[in-house]
Amino acid sequence: MKVTIDATLCTGCSLCFSDVPEVFAMGDDGLAKVLVESPAGDLAAKAKDAATGCPAEAIIIKD
Repeated sequence: MKVTIDATLCTGCSLCFSDVPEVFAMGDDGLAKVLVESPAGDLAAKAKDAATGCPAEAIIIKD
């Protein structure tokens, strides 16, 4: 699994960071960044949940 963020879609709402700070961070530009591109186990499940909950649909999960 690989996690990326489409910066052209990200609005900087910080929900992903709030929910999974082990995988996501907020950059100096106010947009989300991925800290762990290939999370495993529980973090993978949390990253998938964050992608589902992203209002901008900016989190991309590829298996």
